[in-house]
Amino acid sequence: MDDQNKNLILATALSFLVILVWFAFFPPPEVDPGEGAPTEQTTETAADGATVPAAPAGDAAAPTVSDAPQSRAEALANAPRVPIETPRVSGSVSLLGGRIDDLKLNDYRTTLDADAEIVTMLSPEGTPGAYYALHGWAPGTGMDPATVPTPDTLWSLSAGSALSPGNPITLSWDNGAGQIFAREITVDEDYMFTVTQSVTNNGSDPVAMAPYGMIAQHGEPEDLKNFFILHEGPVSMAGGELTETDWDDLTEAEVNAKWGRQAIVVEDTTEGWVGFTAHYWQAVLAPAADQVFDQALTYDARADVYRAFARLPTQTVAPGATTSTTTQLFAGAKEWEKLRTYERAGVTNFIESIDWGWFNFLTKPIFWLLHELNKLIGNMGIAIIGLTLLIKALLFPLAYKSYVSMAKMKELQPQMEELKKSAGDDRQKMQQGMMALYKKEKVNPAAGCLPILLQIPIFFSLYKVIFVTIELRHAPFFGPFQDLSAPDPTSIMNLWGLLPFPGPEAGSIMALIFIGILPLLLGISMWLQQKLNPAPTDPTQQMIFAWMPWVFMFMLGSFASGLVVYWIANNTITFTQQYLIMRSQGYKPDLLGNITKGFKRKSKAEPEAAPAKPAKADKPVKAAKSGKSAKGKKG
Repeated sequence: MDDQNKNLILATALSFLVILVWFAFFPPPEVDPGEGAPTEQTTETAADGATVPAAPAGDAAAPTVSDAPQSRAEALANAPRVPIETPRVSGSVSLLGGRIDDLKLNDYRTTLDADAEIVTMLSPEGTPGAYYALHGWAPGTGMDPATVPTPDTLWSLSAGSALSPGNPITLSWDNGAGQIFAREITVDEDYMFTVTQSVTNNGSDPVAMAPYGMIAQHGEPEDLKNFFILHEGPVSMAGGELTETDWDDLTEAEVNAKWGRQAIVVEDTTEGWVGFTAHYWQAVLAPAADQVFDQALTYDARADVYRAFARLPTQTVAPGATTSTTTQLFAGAKEWEKLRTYERAGVTNFIESIDWGWFNFLTKPIFWLLHELNKLIGNMGIAIIGLTLLIKALLFPLAYKSYVSMAKMKELQPQMEELKKSAGDDRQKMQQGMMALYKKEKVNPAAGCLPILLQIPIFFSLYKVIFVTIELRHAPFFGPFQDLSAPDPTSIMNLWGLLPFPGPEAGSIMALIFIGILPLLLGISMWLQQKLNPAPTDPTQQMIFAWMPWVFMFMLGSFASGLVVYWIANNTITFTQQYLIMRSQGYKPDLLGNITKGFKRKSKAEPEAAPAKPAKADKPVKAAKSGKSAKGKKG
């Protein structure tokens, strides 16, 4: 086996092995999307005298473990509400507790069906998987907890009638002890709520209390992907450093005496935010970048409730004075452009809330380029093809050297055969002779591996981009390909969409066997790329090369169709590059000849392996006429 074939086999086998391991450990995800238990009032006194809202302060109105889950309609009817009306979100704010607990994302549906439900972002307490935001004040030392608003406080709507961009609402509550609390809520055109809490002390004594924001998630979300390359769950930014916490890590955390719960706490931090993230959506609390605050993720095992807190320092309000504090709440889709806009407005490193992964130095620029191409072209599938062209153009100098080297290797085949004959069984002599030949002809036998090896991190990074970014969710290409983040929906069973019935369900064994048109095109493109070169003479190599395109075809058939589009485009461009470069170097690939040879069932060696028949008297004379060696014997 010559070095060129060894290197090609090695690179291809390595690519195959990496993708096979990836496929085995990280199986393709299921189709998306979306996001009850009791809580008790539990408080602990902090070092500065303020009561820490561990559960949070005054969750007495929450249902008990024995309470039956309510329907969403029933839970929404339990309290008076103020509607939320924006172009991108809809829902309501509950006057009971002043919670933001009813929110839907108008631009996103659960499936591709036109009548599919709008994605629900937040749900009120009492519903299965309740998910909501709450703001309040934790009472300081000597202050009666009943004098601060709690989750069961009934607020009054003192300003506004509906929450919309440019039209804030103000909630108010008089505790009857001299303090009047107000909560102004505004919302922008997208997903950012701004909550300004204030308290006016009309009493005769100063009061101390600590403002906080809280997001509660009752139980783990039912729609978790549980996919290794995707983080879902608690997420926080503290001091500009991102921390992704697994649900299990929080349930196994030690009990924090200050917070009275299992907790992971970062005290006195700035430039941060905290909350919960899902595949495409997230809810996080973001104080001002220069605001000092305590960040806490807690778990209440008795109630099975996860909470994320942003607790600001205790404030002392003198008689006749008013104090206020502002916290932002993001609740919506993790759209790259919107996150970048909020980051520029002061939310530290907000773009990092997208799970870019270990290869973020590749995934970020690849996504940016894909996003810009999509904005320019208006079709994500064509944008992926355009991205492939740009990547291949970037790698072209390396590919050119590789293919030139491969063409020269073809020219050196006769000399290499002579070296093999002269070296015989002396492998060291043969290797030395080959290295001298490579050096003389300025050929790098390993050059053919580099383009293939460089494709591996690019492939993984693009896979990550297609899987984690919402811009690829339900992104159409053409015809039946209306979601490039999902596997190919076509199948041989329905003649790739020509017959009026659906193919097998994505992710099933039937879908793996009866593959769609994109995986089939992938296999064909890989097979044609192989046929630029003659089949290796070694039977083992022949078998590997013969099976490889079809193994890849079935392996990648259940991957996101956007990734398969990239792979097809990559194979097609590589084929064209290799063909043209080899032609420019004087080597004309015999594509048709290599294809037809592959369909021949018998090689030249097979007749020789057949049992020899006894030769007749006149047969040796005829054999001698046809061979030069026989002719030589006559002399």
